[in-house]
Amino acid sequence: MTQTTFQAFGLADTLVDALTRISITTPTPIQAQAIPAVLKGRDVLGIAQTGTGKTAAFALPVIDALLKKGGRPNPKTARALVLAPTRELASQIAESVKAYTAGTKITHSVVFGGVSIRPQIEAARRGVDIVIATPGRLLDLMEQQALSLSEVRHVVLDEADRMLDMGFVRDVTRIVKALPTERQSLLFSATMPKNVEHLAARILKEPIRVEVTPEVVTVEKIDQSAFLVPQKAKKLWLIERLEDASYEKVVVFTRTKHGANRLSDDLAKAGIVAQAIHGNKSQAARQKALAAFHSGDSRVLVATDIVARGIHVNDISHVVNFDLPEEPESYVHRIGRTARAGKSGFAVALVDPSERAKLKAIEKLTGLTFDLQQTDYLNRTDIPAEEARGPRPQRSGRPGQRPQNGQPRSQNGQQRPNGQQRPGGAAKPAGQKPATMGQRPARPSNHNGQAAHAGHGIQDGRPAGHPGGHNAGQAPKPNRGRRGGRGRASAVA
Repeated sequence: MTQTTFQAFGLADTLVDALTRISITTPTPIQAQAIPAVLKGRDVLGIAQTGTGKTAAFALPVIDALLKKGGRPNPKTARALVLAPTRELASQIAESVKAYTAGTKITHSVVFGGVSIRPQIEAARRGVDIVIATPGRLLDLMEQQALSLSEVRHVVLDEADRMLDMGFVRDVTRIVKALPTERQSLLFSATMPKNVEHLAARILKEPIRVEVTPEVVTVEKIDQSAFLVPQKAKKLWLIERLEDASYEKVVVFTRTKHGANRLSDDLAKAGIVAQAIHGNKSQAARQKALAAFHSGDSRVLVATDIVARGIHVNDISHVVNFDLPEEPESYVHRIGRTARAGKSGFAVALVDPSERAKLKAIEKLTGLTFDLQQTDYLNRTDIPAEEARGPRPQRSGRPGQRPQNGQPRSQNGQQRPNGQQRPGGAAKPAGQKPATMGQRPARPSNHNGQAAHAGHGIQDGRPAGHPGGHNAGQAPKPNRGRRGGRGRASAVA
């Protein structure tokens, strides 16, 4: 039976009081299913989209177990470990844990790259109840014998699908091998592709599966539209649209880090205040860019997919897919940055002729059919010649049904009644469940032996590789280089 209050779960009074202070009173569906299972000591496989309350679903019962057991961690050890794919997610989990443990003696430490490792070593030296970490920096601490996982009794892998997509499978395997056999393991993922299934089978013991399927893949309050714009004209399209005051707070997604930097600079030259955020930026620079965007000092945030699940600003009016993503699931996460907190929003996709296959893959995943609107940019003469090269075409997904007479059509071929077309050629939801994606290629290593993620460019406390990084979707062959004199090439977050 579904529990309706946190008190009914039997959580410690201090946890219930902490939730009340931060105005959390009613469990979400994933929390109602997962918390009782975790409290019973069972391994859990949780399937739920971002934003459904997964952090509380695993953090609350783990903290409860630590409170009831009592005691303190030994020096250079942790009692619970949470693995996250990115710095942003690790920071968000740490903020939640801090709120939940207020008024208790439970300690936590957040471990990721892009910042000095010394404070993290010092925190580990004293012993920590809960360590929230990205894989690369955690392995650094382990290699320096600053932190042992031998006393971890609770381990959580959050956003496992993204972690594996980013190439962390070897690092995660090494970390799991360092854990004791007797432990409770929890794995949460937005999707369940084969590689996540295989990982779950290796690390979970007779898990209880809890799943929360969204009613529709994309939020109904998001008005989605697509425009046929050649790559060379996308910048001009964006600058002209940003003259419209309704584009109040805009996130623009590009395919590469270099593209984000260049577009941000071009917007600044046009008098539009914009910030770029991606994996080659330092943690301080990323936080500064997000703060400026959140406060309204910067109207436009140009981002790569590193932050597709990491931007939590409630008043984003528009999401612009300047480049369509290599994976259609990333589209869903991108547009989910708008229409938050009960508000409506707009998502716009700029489609170069070579990106039609990517649009079809998005249609197949989401159950939408876009009325791809023609524009006059194909014949514009005021577009600089140096912008002429478009993105690399990629064949993905099966073509969906094409709309006729400007009317959106659903996947089952039923045309919408007259007078019900959404404005701007918006797409119509059909309620189709998302498809799962396969495993991404292995990560390459740069000339220093440091691993760089194809398509994400995320670094974890180590100098970034070549300035431009690898283009998303490319899969260079990995090299085993030396890293810090230890001869290990490792993924970094």
